[in-house]
Amino acid sequence: MTTLTDKAASPVRAHVAPPAPKPAEGRTAPMRSQVLTTSFLFLVATYFLMPVWWLLVSSTKSSSDLFRGNGFWFADWNLGANLRQLFSEDGGIFLRWVFNSVLYAVGGGVVATFLAAMAGYALAKYRFRGRGTIFSVILGAVLIPTPMLALPIYLMLSKVHLVDTVWAVLLPAAVSPFGVFLAKTYAEASVPDELIEAARLDGASEFRIFYTIGLRIMSPALVTIFLFQLVAVWNNFFLPLITLNNQHLWPVTLGLNAWNSDLTQPHANLVVVGALVSVIPLVAAFWSLQRFWRTDLVAGGVKA
Repeated sequence: MTTLTDKAASPVRAHVAPPAPKPAEGRTAPMRSQVLTTSFLFLVATYFLMPVWWLLVSSTKSSSDLFRGNGFWFADWNLGANLRQLFSEDGGIFLRWVFNSVLYAVGGGVVATFLAAMAGYALAKYRFRGRGTIFSVILGAVLIPTPMLALPIYLMLSKVHLVDTVWAVLLPAAVSPFGVFLAKTYAEASVPDELIEAARLDGASEFRIFYTIGLRIMSPALVTIFLFQLVAVWNNFFLPLITLNNQHLWPVTLGLNAWNSDLTQPHANLVVVGALVSVIPLVAAFWSLQRFWRTDLVAGGVKA
């Protein structure tokens, strides 16, 4: 038998508030992970920026101040005098070295990028006998360290009497196996076969298809190839060292090394400020070409 007390107690039990939820134990884990990641990235950024800071600070010092005091802080401001001495030393030879580096890096980079684009596009969009073998050879060339090729290149250049000429640097700079690999990979993923077939049906030649469709769609990859080759040729040291004797043909890397090795006349301040000036063209190249890095260039090119 149900009593009055039971009837009155039942609704009370139905409205009892549930216990308060305990705070999640793992709630602070993402925050802790974010702090650790940020701290690690800060340490890595500091590690890479310290040489840049040292270069900026040291460029403002005289030769005597370079070897005393704190290397990471300023002394007497001498940047203007260093720059004037840099551009007037040995009849302004430094400007000649910079011009040579620009010629080698830009000329070689442009030719290497265009050749890599043609080769990569052909390997990606055409089927012919030996295509896999050719690509395997190109991959093998990517794995070979550049200094190992310096002596064979020197011997070949010597046979055709191109040693100690601008071609001794320009011709090797016009070849980029990594650029071919990158262009092939990008063309396979980004250049639609439907666009190529439609252009062929419209009567376009293969070269026109490559120029009007392939090159434009592959432009982000081509900018990357050019920048890689530009930096590689600009920083190239060993090949010019063994192929160039005339100091008027030296790139800036070889010229600064010659100043640094000159024991009869100290050029420590000129080497440091010259290194700072030589970085500016690379920074300008990256800054001006970064707008060409775009994604989804083919969006809307092929109707889904």
